[in-house]
Amino acid sequence: MLFEDIFLSLASKGEGEFRDRGSRFIGIAFPVTTEREVKELLQDVKKSHPQANHHCYAFRLGADGLAQRSSDDREPSGSAGKPILGALLSKEITNSLVVVVRYFGGTLLGVPGLINAYRNSAIIAIEQAGIQEQVVVEKFILEFSQETSGAVHQLLRQFDARILDQAYDSTCIIRFSIRRSRSTELLNKWQQHPTLGFKTLLKHD
Repeated sequence: MLFEDIFLSLASKGEGEFRDRGSRFIGIAFPVTTEREVKELLQDVKKSHPQANHHCYAFRLGADGLAQRSSDDREPSGSAGKPILGALLSKEITNSLVVVVRYFGGTLLGVPGLINAYRNSAIIAIEQAGIQEQVVVEKFILEFSQETSGAVHQLLRQFDARILDQAYDSTCIIRFSIRRSRSTELLNKWQQHPTLGFKTLLKHD
């Protein structure tokens, strides 16, 4: 059982091959975080396999995995993209893209055969890539006075916050990231101790 701020993703790029009655299915799995990455990687795969008959794929994005899409790329409807996506769902991974390239071997496999081939190709690629846990973090901007700098840094260390950048002048500003499950604790601590002198604590993207 994963914590609410932990999700599973691919650890690295992975590639594997599945064969059935002369057809070659090459599965390639990528860790991704944006649709732009997905589009760029799809183009790269198509350039690497220009003679392939099909370039089918599926991806999931976001910690909740709700952003997802699949493509059969001219294979019979539901025979390629859906089983690839099913492999991602069965492994409960997100921020991941799997492309399966098919070189037709001369024998029709039928829809059940295609489903089996695309699903297995995706699973092989995922297993080669490996799976790792990722932590959901939130980012904040904190504004405070110089007099409370020591207390601010002590508080951030207490909650294992990671300072991204900081600027010190008449007003001090720190931008930091923190694990989602700890951000609520930090906000409560800040509200309970107004004497720390924080002027603003704002969440940002």
